[in-house]
Amino acid sequence: MNRILVILTIDTENLPGNFQEIIKHEREVVAQWKKEGFLDQLFLRQTKNGAVLIFKEINEEKVNQLMTTLPLYKLKKSMEVFALIKDKEF
Repeated sequence: MNRILVILTIDTENLPGNFQEIIKHEREVVAQWKKEGFLDQLFLRQTKNGAVLIFKEINEEKVNQLMTTLPLYKLKKSMEVFALIKDKEF
């Protein structure tokens, strides 16, 4: 089972006035991804400047395409994408 890890960092120094609305829409989008079965986990970062998402059973190209549809993507400072391989020992 493949996994793809995404680390999204947003620009917290230039947040728009409607940031809370953006967050609400963001939660709706990721809830739909979870319901559709390709978002495995979502972790918020303690620094409150982004999130870590773990996708399953989709390819990196699809993950990159999906990430551009996130409301917070417009505020991104950086995004790192890592394809992961499960260690058979664990």
